[in-house]
Amino acid sequence: QVQLVESGGGSVQPGGSLRLSCAASGRTVRNYAMGWFRQAPGKEREFVAGLRWSGGSTYYSDSVKGRFTISRDNAKNTVYLQMNSLKPEDTAVYYCAAGPGGINYHEYDYWGQGTQVTVSS
Repeated sequence: QVQLVESGGGSVQPGGSLRLSCAASGRTVRNYAMGWFRQAPGKEREFVAGLRWSGGSTYYSDSVKGRFTISRDNAKNTVYLQMNSLKPEDTAVYYCAAGPGGINYHEYDYWGQGTQVTVSS
């Protein structure tokens, strides 16, 4: 079993930055890929960024590439999402997930509770 707890959401003006954290626990967490997804009201959950514990390879959606960075701290079993140059369209609930990996939400087995990010002037 894997448990995921997100933190770091909040409200920010356009152009601002936030860093989300996802603390992972469970014996097998390092066997999984980690992903960040987001869901805006009335929209489907969409992939944002992913990372593999082994090797640390990362991948991003086109909408956030160059603005968001996913990273990990192995000692803390924590994955981060640094979000820069935020836009109003980035407003959503952001979820951390663990699973075999990929860009589709159904490829992930474990989910955090979500954290709200609001970008507004």
